[in-house]
Amino acid sequence: MAPKATKKRSAPSDPDGMFAGMAVFLVEIGVQPRRLQIWKQKLEQMGASIEDRLSKKVTHVFAMNSEALLQQIGRQRLSRFKGSVLLYQWLEGSLSLGEKVSEAPYILTLESGEGSLSDKSLKECGSKASNGYGSSDDETSHHKKIRTSPEDPKTASTKDMDDTVNVAVYEERKNVSSSDDLSPTHSPVNSSPSTPDALTKTVEISDSSLPYSPPDQNQNITEIFGKLVNTYRALGDDRRSFSYYKAIAVIEKLPFKIENMDQVKHLPAIGKSMQDHIQEIVSTGKLSKLEHFETDEKVRTVSLFGEVWGIGPATALKLYDKGHRTLDDLKNEDSLTNAQRLGLKYFDDIKTRIPRHEVQEMEQLLQKAAEEILPEVVVVCGGSYRRGKASCGDMDIVITHPDGKSHIGFLRKYVKHLKDIKFLREDLIFSIHSEEDTDAGVDTYFGLCTYPGRELRHRIDLKVYPRDIYAFGLIAWTGNDVLNRRLRLLAESKGYRLDDTGLFPATQSSSSKRGTRAITSLRFKTEREVFDFLGFPWFEPHERNL
Repeated sequence: MAPKATKKRSAPSDPDGMFAGMAVFLVEIGVQPRRLQIWKQKLEQMGASIEDRLSKKVTHVFAMNSEALLQQIGRQRLSRFKGSVLLYQWLEGSLSLGEKVSEAPYILTLESGEGSLSDKSLKECGSKASNGYGSSDDETSHHKKIRTSPEDPKTASTKDMDDTVNVAVYEERKNVSSSDDLSPTHSPVNSSPSTPDALTKTVEISDSSLPYSPPDQNQNITEIFGKLVNTYRALGDDRRSFSYYKAIAVIEKLPFKIENMDQVKHLPAIGKSMQDHIQEIVSTGKLSKLEHFETDEKVRTVSLFGEVWGIGPATALKLYDKGHRTLDDLKNEDSLTNAQRLGLKYFDDIKTRIPRHEVQEMEQLLQKAAEEILPEVVVVCGGSYRRGKASCGDMDIVITHPDGKSHIGFLRKYVKHLKDIKFLREDLIFSIHSEEDTDAGVDTYFGLCTYPGRELRHRIDLKVYPRDIYAFGLIAWTGNDVLNRRLRLLAESKGYRLDDTGLFPATQSSSSKRGTRAITSLRFKTEREVFDFLGFPWFEPHERNL
């Protein structure tokens, strides 16, 4: 008699990962196949096992909504299930934040009496259970582009509980490379793709991400916090600015409307003072701290001046001390540089956000123009565009060439060509290092551009990287700031210094706590290899809005 066939279940890749100990059953109804595949992969990579039936082994069931859950499992079987039944949003939130979030807001419970299923937490908050996470797979971009905001190295040493915890958590995660990686190694890689197709493939694989569409049911809170981000940044208080930046990313992902601070007190990045701010906003519709800033002449003025491109906190304060109070006052200020004057002249233009579809069209224009000068060149737009956002504040373009040498001198010709076709209009910063092999050989152009047929100026950054450090440029200029900071802190905890030009072994220094970096970077072909070497879970670009 033939032995009875048994169904196989996937073994976890990392027994000590974030989801270790979880045996998961996934309700497939209402979920796009590609999104379901990604969720399965993430769960298995981080320690969970995927069960193909609802057995006693199962600890967690995930579903899009109660209707899908009842349709696939049924009331009788659910009534006997003793584990957790959660919305898929819990999984999305945990993956995005890099740690398990509270299950309470995402629980689907079986009501007594009627035996019907409802989402108790979301019902209490007056929210819909289904909010679009993973519900659409239609809009994928071509080569998405890159950017990350420059960060002060000093911020890496600030005392931040959330980031300290995350570093400890991420240090425990090893071998999380995907099963479809061609070379899932944790060793430095000294070779690079030898053909343009190979390089293009590595870029496109990491860029095949979905648009980022969080529920964003708490804009009354995130809009106020956004203003505080800009205010503190203009005042030079990077620590507080960063704290509100992190809180926004957490709050905009919540699938319910916040009605009191008890609903968020267990969430990462939401400390006691942040909880108090949230309570004040949901109770009164405003925040006294922001109102104070908006009525304080000095804070208001310095913040306004700090929004002008090229004017930092120290310069803004000096301009205030000189007696300037409005942007018009600055027009006659002799100390402004040419770049600052351009930032002032096109202040309103630069603050206008660019719709995603226009960025995509301009990216295609940039790729075509680049290939007219240098065949097989790779042009990728990063930042919020590559992370799937619906609009962008600027465009951050990362460029390289597969052969590792043709990028030298390319930017000078490229800028001239883009000016000839009236795309680039004004220069802010232009530096060439590839020809002298200085500053890691990275060439940089910051300037203003226009969408074809319009005069409205948009900020654009062009960065040309040698092929062997291109992966670091992609990571840095994709962002977001929270992810980049966590990667940098993790690298430092392992004895390395990470920036957009490489991952360098740190050397001991008697005068510096952090030490100095070595001259030569480790070499990796792809972003994924960098993540894997650091022991950090792989996030697709649209998953990096942490």
